[in-house]
Amino acid sequence: MSRRLFDAEPDPQGTPSSDPSPERSPAAGPPPVGDHAPLAERMRPRTLAEMVGQDHLLGADGPLPRLLCSGEVSSMIFWGPPGTGKTTLAFLLAAKAELPFRSFSAVLSGIREVRSAMQEAEVVRRTQGRPTLLFVDEIHRFNKAQQDAFLPFVERGDIVLIGATTENPSFEVIGPLLSRLTVHVLKELNEDDLVRLLQRALDDSARGLAARRLQIRAEQLQAMARFASGDARRALVVLENCARQCDVGDALPDQALANVLEGRTLLYDKHGESHFDLISALHKSVRSSDPDAALYWLARMFKSGEDPAYVARRLVRMASEDIGLADPGALRLAVAAQQAWHFLGSPEGELALAELAVYLAVAPKSNAVYTAYGEVMALLNRETAHPVPMQLRNAPTRLMKDLGWAKGQKYAHQEKDALTEMQCLPDALAGTHFYRPTAFGVEGRIRERLQQIRAEVQHRRQQDAADHGPADDDRTDHGPADDGHTHNPS
Repeated sequence: MSRRLFDAEPDPQGTPSSDPSPERSPAAGPPPVGDHAPLAERMRPRTLAEMVGQDHLLGADGPLPRLLCSGEVSSMIFWGPPGTGKTTLAFLLAAKAELPFRSFSAVLSGIREVRSAMQEAEVVRRTQGRPTLLFVDEIHRFNKAQQDAFLPFVERGDIVLIGATTENPSFEVIGPLLSRLTVHVLKELNEDDLVRLLQRALDDSARGLAARRLQIRAEQLQAMARFASGDARRALVVLENCARQCDVGDALPDQALANVLEGRTLLYDKHGESHFDLISALHKSVRSSDPDAALYWLARMFKSGEDPAYVARRLVRMASEDIGLADPGALRLAVAAQQAWHFLGSPEGELALAELAVYLAVAPKSNAVYTAYGEVMALLNRETAHPVPMQLRNAPTRLMKDLGWAKGQKYAHQEKDALTEMQCLPDALAGTHFYRPTAFGVEGRIRERLQQIRAEVQHRRQQDAADHGPADDDRTDHGPADDGHTHNPS
């Protein structure tokens, strides 16, 4: 672990509270946390030196020590999963900055309260020449109009805004405000960090559980850390629940620990960043032909409570996007797996989706159709809509025929090998190839067939040009009626 710049800092009394209280200086500290407060609240770090993890931010070479050494704190956002120290870090930075401090939660406070605080901050800056540090927890819960209210106060320097969020600020914070903030990403705590935290709580006589003299083995602490999935608050909640299972001086029974850990729910938000991260991991595992990883991420999503119908839709998408015509059967199997899940329900139907994930992972891959379709859509977005060539138009009336509709049209089933040399793209795009099949799986045979088709068509066009010159081919379609129109003759 890198050396912390704050290892020798003095220990201030307590941690600022999150109440939307009147303006105050954080140096004095809040009232002490009561003995009956949850363990996670009692063990909240009181100094930056007590923070665990986040060495990329708090290490000697991290951005926050350099920022504080300069004597200034700029507006910023802390973005990270729950229980990684966002709120605590904001409070501790406020104490280090020695600025007037106001704290709000977007869950509990309305924009009217925040606007009033910002107006007070404007007065403070004019009279005292220093900004107010305004901390907003869950800042992503404010809507666009509410976030707009911060802009003039941030721009004038009336406030230093520190926000905390579990959601991606690229999507949840408006652009004009985000451009004025520095985003610091907090990472999930690793198991070693969590074990240190748990051991500290066991050894702390003032705030922790030292008076209980609990005997908890190292492997039991490791199990709690694994269960917490990077969330410090969750780890301390588990430890506190285990302590309630024991008398003073007792050893923690393995069964008691198992009871506390039973029914584990993984960190997940169906509409948040973890939702998109996990489906991205599943998709990329399938695309990378790794069935083991595909099963792991699929099971992670199911264990976290994701809707299997959503997973089924995404797997169908993978079958068409990443397997494509390298294995045309993949799409049929994907639809069958979706129907099987719909018929069986959960949890039995999830096995069909697991089978599908493995099949898609090991199937040959091709995105040739996906790429070709994307090229066509991009072309349509940047070019004018070319007219349909006359030889492709239907001519159900005499007038339309006289005007040239269907002139030069050929009916493939009446031609040798059911092939025609008729041009089917608009003149401006003649000869353009969007679809470039790969050599993988069934698409390898499709490529061979397409090469034969294109070579034969080119040969016939060259032969026709040699025999007849550049004159138009006047032959028309004498086969069954085209399916483009069904007008009655006029």
